[in-house]
Amino acid sequence: MILRSFVGGQWMEPQGEGQPLYDAVTGAELARASSDGIDVPAALAHARSQGGPALRSLTFHERASLLKALAQFLRGHRPELYDLSHHAGATVADARMDVDGGIGVLLSYASRAVRDLPDDTVLVEGDVEPLGRAGHFVGQHLLASRPGVAIQINAFNFPVWGPLEKLAPALLAGLPTIIKPATATAFITVKLMELLLEANVLPDGALQLVCGRGSGLWEHLGEQDAVAFTGSAATARQLAAALAAHSPGARFQAETDSLNCSILGPDATPGTPEFDLYVAQLVAEMTAKAGQKCTAIRRALVPSHQVEAVVEAVRARLAEVVVGDPADPATTMGPLVSQAQREEVRRQVAALRAAGSLVVGDPDHAAVAGADGERGAFLSPLLLTADADRPEPHTIEAFGPVSTVMGYRGAAHAIEVAARGRGSLAASVVTADAPFARTVVRGLAPWHGRLLVLDREAATESTGHGSPLPMLVHGGPGRAGGGEELGGMRSVLRHLQRTALQASPQLLAAVVGTSADPPAP
Repeated sequence: MILRSFVGGQWMEPQGEGQPLYDAVTGAELARASSDGIDVPAALAHARSQGGPALRSLTFHERASLLKALAQFLRGHRPELYDLSHHAGATVADARMDVDGGIGVLLSYASRAVRDLPDDTVLVEGDVEPLGRAGHFVGQHLLASRPGVAIQINAFNFPVWGPLEKLAPALLAGLPTIIKPATATAFITVKLMELLLEANVLPDGALQLVCGRGSGLWEHLGEQDAVAFTGSAATARQLAAALAAHSPGARFQAETDSLNCSILGPDATPGTPEFDLYVAQLVAEMTAKAGQKCTAIRRALVPSHQVEAVVEAVRARLAEVVVGDPADPATTMGPLVSQAQREEVRRQVAALRAAGSLVVGDPDHAAVAGADGERGAFLSPLLLTADADRPEPHTIEAFGPVSTVMGYRGAAHAIEVAARGRGSLAASVVTADAPFARTVVRGLAPWHGRLLVLDREAATESTGHGSPLPMLVHGGPGRAGGGEELGGMRSVLRHLQRTALQASPQLLAAVVGTSADPPAP
């Protein structure tokens, strides 16, 4: 089976044999993907001529109703997406994280848009500013939809949530969207696209899908277009260079590699709730989606004298992890997305071992329940220890069930070590010590997009270290790409054009639809 693309209002099969996609559990070929023969420039033209004008004719509230309708339709088809996700190595819990998380993003944006945006096609921002002494000349900011296209390039680990979290703010901003899924899990995104179209709520041209490499997407973009990328820093640099060469005016946002850390406070000794929370969170981040999360904890920073205690506690919890067929409810960790990804993680682990010791797990063997450990892309959870002052743990990311425990010497050293990651999506500080939390958070803030401060009180409601939330920024500085996704209406406003209007009070009011009363001079 070769995966189809949806462009110009119809499903199209590509030319040629395409790239094979494999079942993560059995190693069998599932499908093939290619964009050869797909008319990408025509897809862009269709989005600009049909999808964009149709979306921009709707008010923010009407666009929000589209998101809500899509979410409600998808809710009734979750089992279909769950079942497909198992072939990519996702357990039941992993599939729910991806599918339900994506649906939740749609609902959250729909609700926030009705609450925070006007029932209009433009947004007036801020107060009227007097620009002259007599009040005859004033100014105000207006945010309007741009006549462009949003291109989204997604990673393999969230084939449902990834497209939906990018679609929601773009659609609210009136931008038609073209989805370019990661090839390894494109078969899941194709099913998602089929469901979104079956819902029959989006205008023609508002949403298209290009599978495979997507050649031609970058060369035909213009000043009003936007590209949102999730993936490796190396690929992001290549894409940024291509855009600079072919489409220098297009807006580019990236979420890339991230060596996220979790810091154990000095007060969180064995036997305290905070110590247990730290260990449980670390194991959860190592094993959820087999560690294939951009927010997973790669660096576990603990007081130097606590390294052995943390290792032993993590070892005990990892012993309870069941690696196996993700379709089995008893399985707690499935395989990686592919054998190629497993080999990549093994290479990175070998590089990390040069700086420390492997203390839990075997990268060459996994005890697998209900499946063939070699035919499938299975890997056991791997815990390492290393000297915090070695460079390798702060530069090498093993994108799988892998984390490295390192000791720190006081708050200042913890901040310094965390910053060696050169910018991360998320960090957590597990402590009940308020002065320690204050010092560390203020030191970490410039280097992280999101910080979780976790104690026994917050734990009763905390969504965890690795869970992005629609109302908060998801992104990070430096190595993490420097972009921002989610963040409530912030991500919608970034898609709009902010224009400073200058006019008389009467004409300004006529343009923006507000009161003509001039401000006090």
